[in-house]
Amino acid sequence: MVKPVTGAQQRIIEAAEPGTGRLSGTAAQLDGLVRRGLAFRHPRPPHACFLTPAGHRLREGDAPVSPPPPGSSGAGGRPAAEDGGFRARTGGPEDPPGGAARLREARAAWSGMRELRRMTRADGATDRLCGWERQHLVRAAALALEAAGFAPASEEPGGYEVRETPQPDAVQVRPVGGTPPDRVDEAWSRTLTEAGWQVSHHQGVRPPGPYLLASPRRG
Repeated sequence: MVKPVTGAQQRIIEAAEPGTGRLSGTAAQLDGLVRRGLAFRHPRPPHACFLTPAGHRLREGDAPVSPPPPGSSGAGGRPAAEDGGFRARTGGPEDPPGGAARLREARAAWSGMRELRRMTRADGATDRLCGWERQHLVRAAALALEAAGFAPASEEPGGYEVRETPQPDAVQVRPVGGTPPDRVDEAWSRTLTEAGWQVSHHQGVRPPGPYLLASPRRG
């Protein structure tokens, strides 16, 4: 059973600065939120604390929070447990069901991820992947697609499946159970491009069919 946040922690979360998610509180209170995956410390001085995507969701009342796994601290601008417990649907059989509440969760997680990008880049840019995303490429690409409202293959025929590739810095996005119309394929490509990915179109042989190859945008 997940231990709920304390009243003091809840008040700190609710009082976070609009937009940035910056938190104010005692060192012990902020450390407690970091350990739970609800906050992270900015890697540069003065090492201020900000809400993670999970913290933003808790503030909005959209989803319960899972505790971070052992050894995950959320430090250095990385969510402690894939966005504090949120797992983007990649198109596999383990995907959770969809629905309106799920879409709100995905969009809240994506909003938090963009804020994480802004806070962990020296130039404050949000158009390129942050360090956490680069270490979890499949999940990062899947989050961008799910937050845009697209359905994975686990939900509908022709939906996307995000896979690893032999290339260490790229993922494959492939329709499963039927080839989607060109407009859907182009919409996936456009969404990923806008989310900070370089995308190219390919035709596979094994398995056959079209797919997208996406890698983090350079620069």
